[in-house]
Amino acid sequence: MNTSVARNESELLLESETILDILRARATEQPNRIAYIFLRRGEEEQIRLTYEDLGKRTQAIAAHLQTLTELGDRVLLLFPPTIDFVIAFLGCLRAGTVPVPAYPPRRNQSMSRLETILADSGTNVALTTESLLQGMGERFKHNPTLARLEIVSIDNIDSSKADMWSSPDIGSDSLAFLQYTSGSTGKPKGVMVSHGNLMHNSATIYQCFGHSQESQGVIWLPPYHDMGLIGGIVQPLYAGFPVVLMSPIDFLQKPFRWLQAISRYRATTSGGPNFAYKLCLQKVKRERLHELDLSSWKVAFNGAETVRAETLEWFSNTFQECGFRKEAFYPCYGMAETTLIVAGGALEESPKVTYVDRDAFARHEIVSLSKDLGNSQAIVSCGSTTWLGQTVRIVDPETLISCPPNRVGEIWVSGKSVAQGYWNTPELSDQYFAGYLKDSEEGPFLRTGDLGFLREGELFITGRIKDMFVLRGRNYYPQDIELTVEKSHLALKPSSGAAFTVDIQGEERLAIVHEIEREFRRELNIDEVFGNIRERIKTEHDLSVFAIALTKPGSLPKTSSGKVRRHVCRSGFIEKSLDTISVWKSAGKSGFI
Repeated sequence: MNTSVARNESELLLESETILDILRARATEQPNRIAYIFLRRGEEEQIRLTYEDLGKRTQAIAAHLQTLTELGDRVLLLFPPTIDFVIAFLGCLRAGTVPVPAYPPRRNQSMSRLETILADSGTNVALTTESLLQGMGERFKHNPTLARLEIVSIDNIDSSKADMWSSPDIGSDSLAFLQYTSGSTGKPKGVMVSHGNLMHNSATIYQCFGHSQESQGVIWLPPYHDMGLIGGIVQPLYAGFPVVLMSPIDFLQKPFRWLQAISRYRATTSGGPNFAYKLCLQKVKRERLHELDLSSWKVAFNGAETVRAETLEWFSNTFQECGFRKEAFYPCYGMAETTLIVAGGALEESPKVTYVDRDAFARHEIVSLSKDLGNSQAIVSCGSTTWLGQTVRIVDPETLISCPPNRVGEIWVSGKSVAQGYWNTPELSDQYFAGYLKDSEEGPFLRTGDLGFLREGELFITGRIKDMFVLRGRNYYPQDIELTVEKSHLALKPSSGAAFTVDIQGEERLAIVHEIEREFRRELNIDEVFGNIRERIKTEHDLSVFAIALTKPGSLPKTSSGKVRRHVCRSGFIEKSLDTISVWKSAGKSGFI
């Protein structure tokens, strides 16, 4: 890139107060540059949008919304993960309204989550497509909560309305959108993300990932979720590079499509949770590797769930013949409450892995061990936390005092990316967004609820406070036990299990729920699976299992981003509402129920 272009781009980013300033500038100054491409079935180009196209279509939607809403009104977005979502989201921002992304309910799916979001946000207007409107119409009509919505199909908005648009009076402090949490641990909460939050986090990602107008993205992540929305839709617009989008369903059905798109479009940035890389390893056939060229991939981000050292190693070794480099892996950490990213590593460096003593780790102490020792446990660094003036502390969640070095504690974050709180719940906002250190009175901090430790400026994530449990005086992280379980038998689907405790006559006991791979459904050696699970957990964690439930393929409760909903699994296990194939209990025998 020549210096004049670089200087102009730098000036644009520095002078823009909101993402809308950037959109208007790109539509005017770079009208013919490609902004978004969407792939039908993850393979065929369905549409290409230039910045000029994007500007016109979003302005028409904004103008129409301004006839129905007031400044700051919430607007529900009900779209499949297509280019229509992108246009509607940006159209809401341009209208001065507050978009509320929500994935449309599937046929025969409960509407309870959607009802909760609608009631909590106070939304009266929804945007969708004509096809979805026809499909949802009858269901909405007979639902008292949803029937009051004024639903607008963006397909029917006249493009000539764009001339009626008036620029809204918004700034960095204005509320940009409500990001409802996945609800994996309870009722979904609306995170209030301001335009200032959006710009600061976009600038952080831009710096962390080394983006420029020469970058190229490929994203399959759901746009209703912070990683897909901020990283996959907002960041390319902020940085001025094109991104290829595909449906997460198309990726899950055939992971090869993701890698194929990276190869075809010479993508430099793409990624997802750890399970996405594992899925590629399990489903991409070795005889097809010669079709891929992954040498352009510079930032293979990995976040949203525990980053596994063995996954990084396995993926790197498998796809190195396609040009993939281990240095491209970019473990990172973030959450909706911080807009997105909190920590990220250095570019062009292999991920940093530390090995700790498993017994000390169970006491929340970090004692280094050699990789080769049998009692060692690998933990992957999520990188530095010092981007753009951000502050991270490791705090004892009970005493509210900073933890000493080599001690696991709760991760507290402060900075301009930290959101404004939870919508309409001031007490909850005070509980999580107003943390102050008891000894120094430093604050306010966001209390993330995540556990981790700092070492040499690097952040290591160990789990969540609410998910961690104590058995026989030792701390256990469910994800460690879940990994042991999934590796115990080929019939167990990776990243599709939940470990938790249940109260049995006043004593906490370990229970396991795990989904079966579809190809093993008809020929499943139940007793062998149960036996392997019990043996591996006893060997690796010195624990006895009270109960194991094997569920049918595709039935395990998960969030829109693919994370297992442990608390829902636990409730389903206790209430016997899971779609199980077989259940084993220590006091009884296995069998079909």
